[in-house]
Amino acid sequence: MSEKSGAKELSPIDVYMLLPKTNCKKCGLENCMAFATKLVNREIALELCTPLLEKPYEKNYQKLCNMLKPPVKEVTVGTGDTTVKIGGKLVMYRHELAYFNPTAIAIDVTDEMPEEELLIRVKKTEGFSYTYIGKELKLNMIAVRSTSNEPEKFRSTVKKVVENTKLPLILCSFHPEVVEAGLTAASKTRPLIYAATKDNWKDMAELALTYNCPLAVFAPNDLKLLRSLAKTLMEYGVQDLVLDPGTFPNEGLTDTISNLTMIRRAACKRGDELLGFPIMGTPITAWTEHSDIAEVNMWNEAYLASILINRYADILIMHSIEGWVLLPTTILRQNIYTDPRKPVAVEPGIKVFGQPDENSPVMMTTNFALTYFTVASDIEQSGINCYLIVVDSEGLAVDSAVAGRKLTAEKVAEAIKQVKIEEKVKHKKLIIPGKAARLSGEIQELSGWEVLVGPRDSSEIPKFLQEKWQ
Repeated sequence: MSEKSGAKELSPIDVYMLLPKTNCKKCGLENCMAFATKLVNREIALELCTPLLEKPYEKNYQKLCNMLKPPVKEVTVGTGDTTVKIGGKLVMYRHELAYFNPTAIAIDVTDEMPEEELLIRVKKTEGFSYTYIGKELKLNMIAVRSTSNEPEKFRSTVKKVVENTKLPLILCSFHPEVVEAGLTAASKTRPLIYAATKDNWKDMAELALTYNCPLAVFAPNDLKLLRSLAKTLMEYGVQDLVLDPGTFPNEGLTDTISNLTMIRRAACKRGDELLGFPIMGTPITAWTEHSDIAEVNMWNEAYLASILINRYADILIMHSIEGWVLLPTTILRQNIYTDPRKPVAVEPGIKVFGQPDENSPVMMTTNFALTYFTVASDIEQSGINCYLIVVDSEGLAVDSAVAGRKLTAEKVAEAIKQVKIEEKVKHKKLIIPGKAARLSGEIQELSGWEVLVGPRDSSEIPKFLQEKWQ
């Protein structure tokens, strides 16, 4: 694998020199330098600088597009509202900037499954949903595998799937004639073709070009061959590739992690464009290890999926549809793909639970998303009618916000005024979290409200209200 020196880190000055430098404010910012800074941090779209789109700046626009191009190419699978974007990574490590385009998770079906089982799996995949810290966690794709190697059977199965879901597809077979049969049934859906190998690459490339589909490249445990195939396919005209170096459970796990790491390092640290594509992981291979207990395979698949998400996989194919396998996997994905530069926060203000009246309790918390949704969940499950004032703590939890002076008595007093809670209740009693107890006296003095120190854990709110609220 050839070495290539890493590119110089992009600075706002590099970008600024190619902008119109007119400070026209059409982008919504005060000047071009502010726009350049946000571009470098990927907080704004280049196209918002409308003068750049005009003919005099055409060359500069192209230069900027190349400068801002991510080392890992973004590849689109599917069409319409359910389109999935994979790749598009700018950095190797999350703390360097942020990860974009969360790992897409596909659930498999085969062309030898009974129709009833196939449709159940499709509907469960499409219907999987869990709300976590205000975000809806979903699965993304269906992987249709040909285990029969019969073109007509595969075409029929793909047709059934297309008729019953709008999720993007992965068509899985090493036989070009089988894949082509599937493509005839899904020609308008832009599926991902899986996979080109050293033996079938030319036929697969022709299919990718004919049907305008992205193409996965498979070279198990051979990065030199994987890179060579990527180069050959790009020269042939296929530009949207996905790289699969193989996923090996148990004894092969070290090789799996090493291969994925080397691919991503080559792209992000050495600027190797031939390896600068999304990476596929297949935790479904956990099912190839013999076990008489299905739960053992499910467990192996779950931990393998977690490792692959941590180790740069942009797309996964899984078999398990059990909630205890998918829920921790999707929650882990959500945590990794949050932007470390921005606190996970909700809008401050007043939240209404149930049907409170003038005698209902008034409580307070911070706008850290996990804190807020935990408190909200406990209130809703208890069926309490109340008002909850959410104070801007810059996205920090109660104890951290108090310690860091992000939650102060002044902020609480100001929040009470801003939400005009006096117009909603006839009492002046505020319940604050137990972890903010040391602010109670100062809040009372500044706001004129009687402060009750509530429990440290929101699960104890119902008991506290029963005992203390008059």
